[in-house]
This record gives sequence, structure tokens and C-alpha cells, in this order.
Amino acid sequence: MEDDGPEAAAEHGTWEFTVAEARALVPQVRERAAEIVRLRADLAELALELRELGASPLGGRAEIKGLEARLDEELTWFTGQGIQVRGIAPLLIDFPAVLDGRPVCLCWLEGDTELAWYHRADLGFAGRRPLP
Repeated sequence: MEDDGPEAAAEHGTWEFTVAEARALVPQVRERAAEIVRLRADLAELALELRELGASPLGGRAEIKGLEARLDEELTWFTGQGIQVRGIAPLLIDFPAVLDGRPVCLCWLEGDTELAWYHRADLGFAGRRPLP
């Protein structure tokens, strides 16, 4: 396959990040993660108030749909970069990579200030280790 960049590679399921490439995305990841945290909290608060009180100063069903759409937009950015979203509360993402000839995931968890962890692709989060 020609190297057409991350979009083409992700579309074909072949995108692999170097540690440097993944780390270069961390500032954008942190910015988007902050937005996801805000949207997630607003959505939870609004849903709870509507369920318990039947109304909320934050809005109603239309606002829930709007928050869900914004959350989906943020999550779609990750997948569009070839990043795998593993969870949203807390936000957990993996950058597919290869270390020492073995498929791994460079792992970033909400609250991490840098990309410093990885796990074998076949082990998942339980196998998380510090990057060498």
C-alpha cells in the first residue's frame, strides 16, 4: 500500500504509530480529552436532573442530543487519527504500534500528562508497562 498518510492507513486498518508520532499528538489528545470530560459531565448532570426532576436549567432532550452529538464528534476525531478509543469514563485510548517487532498499543489514560505506557496488543490494559 502506498503511504497516503494516517487517514488512508486507518481506513485499511494498518496504521501504526511510532512513539514520537504518538507523543506529538498528546497536546491535541489532552485538549480533546478536556472537552470530552466537560461534555461527559454536562450530559450526566442533565440526564440525572431530567430523570429525577423532569426538568433542568441546562435544558431538555434537545440539549442531550446536542451533547451526545458533540461527544461523538470528539470521539470521531480520535478514530480519524487512527487512535483506538477503549473507554470514555475515564477516557482511555491506544495508539497501535510495534515495539521490538511485537504489536503493542501505546496507552494514554485520562489524567496522564504524557505518553509513557504501553501494553501488548493481545493483553490489554492489564498488561500495561512503562515505555522503555
